[in-house]
Amino acid sequence: MENNRDGITLRLKKVLPILFIIMFLVMAGFGIIIPVLPFYAEELGASPTELGLLMAVYSLMQFIFAPMWGRISDKVGRKPVIMAGIFGLSLSFFMLALAETLLMLFIARVIGGFLSAANMPTVMAYIADITTDEDRGKGMGIVGAATGLGFIFGPAVGGVFTNINLEAPFYIAGTLSFMTLILVFVILKESIHLSEHKAGAKKASTWGALLRDPLAMLYFLQFFISLSLSGLEATFAYFAAEKAGLDAVTLGYIFMIMGLASAAVQGSMGTLTKKFGEPLVIQGGIAVSAIGFGLILFIQNFATAAVFLAVFGVGNGVIRPSVSSLLTKISKMGYGAATGYLSSFDSLGRIIGPVLGGLLYSIAVGLPYISGVFLSVFALVLFRVYASTLQKGTGPVSHASGRGTHDDA
Repeated sequence: MENNRDGITLRLKKVLPILFIIMFLVMAGFGIIIPVLPFYAEELGASPTELGLLMAVYSLMQFIFAPMWGRISDKVGRKPVIMAGIFGLSLSFFMLALAETLLMLFIARVIGGFLSAANMPTVMAYIADITTDEDRGKGMGIVGAATGLGFIFGPAVGGVFTNINLEAPFYIAGTLSFMTLILVFVILKESIHLSEHKAGAKKASTWGALLRDPLAMLYFLQFFISLSLSGLEATFAYFAAEKAGLDAVTLGYIFMIMGLASAAVQGSMGTLTKKFGEPLVIQGGIAVSAIGFGLILFIQNFATAAVFLAVFGVGNGVIRPSVSSLLTKISKMGYGAATGYLSSFDSLGRIIGPVLGGLLYSIAVGLPYISGVFLSVFALVLFRVYASTLQKGTGPVSHASGRGTHDDA
């Protein structure tokens, strides 16, 4: 048993840095096009409504197809599915660079959303394959930190190269993604043979069965995380300009600070989940998010905005890795199927969040953040009820406290 544990520890030390680099590069490539895409679409005649649809169609494709890719990875392996997702990103970026009509932009976004939906659920499934229950939170946190840092770095690079010409960021993003694809092909090894849920690949759930399952609470919690974050991102620029007179450059720094705070705490997820367990970390994250939402109402200048958004980022940042870790421990589906549905709910939140946030902001300036506080409290109460119910039943929540089955073997 001791040799097996040492082998798992050695495997983690080798593979986690590789996965960190891969996810950082993937998200950096994705982030590079964010500052330029609206201007690029306008150059091709997109109206504000069409621009909104162009942004939403990508998340819609991920919402629809992430579960499919997760199930495929349970059957054929993680590496080919990860490669398919990264190839899709690279292809879509080059298609965007070469687009001459608005229709071509939409086709590129549809293809990119469809194929890149494979990335996040399959990487999370890969983490579940190679980790014990005890180290699951650490692995998920590393992936979350890499994703966050890539998303911070990418837009900064994209903004710089936008000054050269509007196509440059797309070519850079496409090249970076293709280099990442080569890296995965050469370095990353298959992990499906290490999965403890190989039999679970035959137990993939339908949407109806999924929503009736007690585990649906974890999926709805992921939806809440994504909804709250995307709603904040969609409205904060207007709020900060009105409340504190902050401009676009200053807002970029504030969101960078929030992202760094979130990535920092995600990097320490291994310590947090081992000490407190995923359920308690999730509850703490929801509580801190609620506090962050409330504090946002009182911003006065750059310093207060940066600190208050960092508080929100810390709370929001610890929830997803903990949810992913807990879900892969107690779900009876294959790891890929389980994380695929999780990514689907994440995408749904990113579709609805900006629309809902904008609607609430149009009613009252601070309403998105007041609503965020109440939604956080509601989510916290629901999760406490859910955790209590499972603990009295089969006990998987107490089992997920960091003392995994590998230690009992």
